[in-house]
Amino acid sequence: MCLLCFLMMLSFGIADLAGIPLIRGNPLPASVQSWIEVHPASEICGEVERYESTEFSQSVYLKKTYLIYHSKKFPINNVRVFLKKEEELKPGMQILVKGILKEVEGPTNPGGFDSSQYYACRHIYYFMKKAVLLKKTSTYSGYHQAMLMVKEKCRQILENTAGKDAPVFDAIVLGEKTGLDPEIRMRYQLAGIVHILAISGLHISILGMGLYNLLKRAGLGIWPAGIFSLAVMLQYGMMTGGSVSTMRAVTMFLIAMGARITGRIYDMPSAVSVTAMMILAESPAYLLDSGFLLSFGCVLGICVASERICALAGAKRKVTKAFWGSVALWLVTLPVMLKFFGEVSLAGLILNLAVLPSVGVVLSGGVAAMLLGFVSIPAARAVIFPAKGVLLLYEKLCELAGRSRWCTWIGGEPELWQILVYYMILIAVLFIGQHIKESDQKKKELEKGEAKGLQHILRIAAIVLLTLSILTLGVRSFGYLFKSETLKITCLDVGQGDGILVRTPDNKHYLIDGGSSSQSELGRYCLLPALKSMGISYLDGIFISHTDKDHLSGVQELLEYMEKGLTTIRAGHLVLPGWSEPPEAWTDLARTAEKAGVKTVTGNTGDIIHSGTATFEILWPESTARGKDVNEEAMVMELTYGEFRMLFTGDIGADTEKKLLTAGCLSDIDCLKVGHHGSRYSSSEAFLKKLKPELSIISCSSTNTYGHPSPETIQRLKDCGSQIEYTMKNGAITLETNGKNLRILRFYSN
Repeated sequence: MCLLCFLMMLSFGIADLAGIPLIRGNPLPASVQSWIEVHPASEICGEVERYESTEFSQSVYLKKTYLIYHSKKFPINNVRVFLKKEEELKPGMQILVKGILKEVEGPTNPGGFDSSQYYACRHIYYFMKKAVLLKKTSTYSGYHQAMLMVKEKCRQILENTAGKDAPVFDAIVLGEKTGLDPEIRMRYQLAGIVHILAISGLHISILGMGLYNLLKRAGLGIWPAGIFSLAVMLQYGMMTGGSVSTMRAVTMFLIAMGARITGRIYDMPSAVSVTAMMILAESPAYLLDSGFLLSFGCVLGICVASERICALAGAKRKVTKAFWGSVALWLVTLPVMLKFFGEVSLAGLILNLAVLPSVGVVLSGGVAAMLLGFVSIPAARAVIFPAKGVLLLYEKLCELAGRSRWCTWIGGEPELWQILVYYMILIAVLFIGQHIKESDQKKKELEKGEAKGLQHILRIAAIVLLTLSILTLGVRSFGYLFKSETLKITCLDVGQGDGILVRTPDNKHYLIDGGSSSQSELGRYCLLPALKSMGISYLDGIFISHTDKDHLSGVQELLEYMEKGLTTIRAGHLVLPGWSEPPEAWTDLARTAEKAGVKTVTGNTGDIIHSGTATFEILWPESTARGKDVNEEAMVMELTYGEFRMLFTGDIGADTEKKLLTAGCLSDIDCLKVGHHGSRYSSSEAFLKKLKPELSIISCSSTNTYGHPSPETIQRLKDCGSQIEYTMKNGAITLETNGKNLRILRFYSN
């Protein structure tokens, strides 16, 4: 079964390399894709699978959906529809809606969440936005509606009994995370215990086996108890949303119970292989899904790596076995965590020793409260009280862990070769562990002293190999040990705003602006993932050109996360424009930086910051600037490395450009970060004639209402012979230079 599973995965990988869209890409016929691209305003019909309320609209998931064009039907799999107004819908209804069909987009920045891959696992390749309901049937699925009503009733009971902890109980017991505070999720992730917020094998085994044993004690035989437990767990899995971890756990529970009922031996590697093949057969895209890889990686850590690592460490007692078992899971899932999140928790190695044995109290307390809540809310509150006490303990442990900079290791996103080398070395280490395990079982084959000597040598070899493997993955984060010869500048796609990361040749890191007026929670969804994927755990400086929201909103978030202990990323200095009468936003940002332990300094004309062989020179504002016109008095900087020169202009307009020309501080440059997102009132002809930029980068949103970039500005840039790059077209734009030659990398090609 393991071999068949491996061959199945290998065949999917080969198909992906051959361009067959099984794992990645849109599998719909090219003719249908082309038609949707030309005619996005369409009508579709499908069956309601489930629905939920979002911040701005009602979200409806349709299955068995088809596109209607000239009375013809074109199947397009599943679609997520965002209705303009909330409608009364029920699962199983057939509905006809009209709106704008748009293909699900992938990430546009390093470390960004891959929505297209996530939804491909669910056979969703299109969203319909601004949708209007045209028709609906009166028939629906009574069974699925009843399940939704039961789930909603359970949520209400938890809300009435658990109070402020209700969203956490919703996640742990019902798999419902919509009401979960983002900060709580971030704390759990930092502490390495976020897995308890998803329905997993731990939950299913506690509930399923607990129910089975309870029924056995009540006098039911193996068959009745087993079949009833199977039926309940199937319904529970469907009610809690059917995530990949839930599907894996429920399927493996079914196999385990089937073995008990039929008197067969349950073999975990066989069960996990069968489960993986069933999930991949239904949706091959799961092969690149973080939830699939982590869920199955944990099971492999338990059934393959744990005993061998324990043998390698010489663990004999229950506590030491639990710790080294946790290490085994950490080692197996390490590359996956770094690949998708750029960081891995170190605190979790210890905290899981306390959390895993006690999570049953939380789960059992939540389930008991739900059941009692149908009869008596006061009784339910009494039952859930101990579980709330355990959650309070988790919260305090997470806060304590988050305050430590060493809570997580930010290793950056590894390359494929690093992952392959790592797993090859890890397999070699596991073979050593297997040899030690077998030699412990066959002590008579060698003299006791010789056995101990051989095992000692093997353990040293294993430690060396593991160290090498982790160093292989940590090339980015250990980069400070090696001097780089290149300057790297990444202009992130932040929508309508600016956000630029700079890595100097001496491995210092700087952030120039970081804000957006079109994307909410930019710090959480863009800046943090980008920093982690690049292996950046420390920012030597954060420059803010001026105090408009589209230049500092993400930085404000980032500093607040540092202050609250929600990230282990730290910063040294915040550099603000030197204004004599700064606005409130300036003061608020400086105050937040102080709370986060970041020193605030100001910059004016003539100030120079050296970072090894690279130099930041501030050209504007003048020392007399008051800060009344934040755009025209924005910070303008020139970055120099060797023969390479790049100018960052914030949102200055033609008036400030004239003053800079008069001051005589401008010269030929290689790259221009175009001012004010390509506004017609910036990048004047005289300004560009003086700079003569070979490359110009425009950062703006494709859906902005300001008309950025202006056609007049684009024409002026073309007239001066500049190559133009757009974040709205190609995502993050990365420049890499050795001081002479320049290389341009686009995150994706449009």
